[in-house]
Amino acid sequence: MTLADDLSAEGEPEQEFNPGIAGRLPRKRVAGGALIRDDAGRILFVVPGYKPFLDIPGGIADADESPLAACRREIREEIGLDLVVNRLLVVDWIPAHGVWPDGMMFIFDGGQLSSEQAAALTPTDDELTGLRFLAYEDAVPLLRPSMARRVETALQALGEGQPRYAEFGRSQ
Repeated sequence: MTLADDLSAEGEPEQEFNPGIAGRLPRKRVAGGALIRDDAGRILFVVPGYKPFLDIPGGIADADESPLAACRREIREEIGLDLVVNRLLVVDWIPAHGVWPDGMMFIFDGGQLSSEQAAALTPTDDELTGLRFLAYEDAVPLLRPSMARRVETALQALGEGQPRYAEFGRSQ
């Protein structure tokens, strides 16, 4: 079944009980990222050219794109790999901050790369100036505090084999 098949099976959309309400409902930004490791257990971080902090591979979902599809697309765009990414590690709510509205961030398990795959990686997106494999402890000073907490939560979820919910990186 495809998404189009599923939408068709849903039938006609519900009518608005109060005309115009759908357009007034809040919108959230949604992003999907991946926790990708090398065979030494270090985490892959991307070096964006547009901000002073490291990030994990991934990015904001386009309209009508799922967080998982966004994660897979961004990995292909950023590092040129078509990884099998499915397992959810973290759902993290992020509050509004500055010009950015609140949002939902999803981290998926990107798996472990062989030493050959890791050594061959290069950025394939002009927005990135580099890639770095780092132990979590070494990465913390190079991450926004909320991202450090989110990655730590993802590592906990990976070890536990259970997804976790967090708010601004703080696991509940």
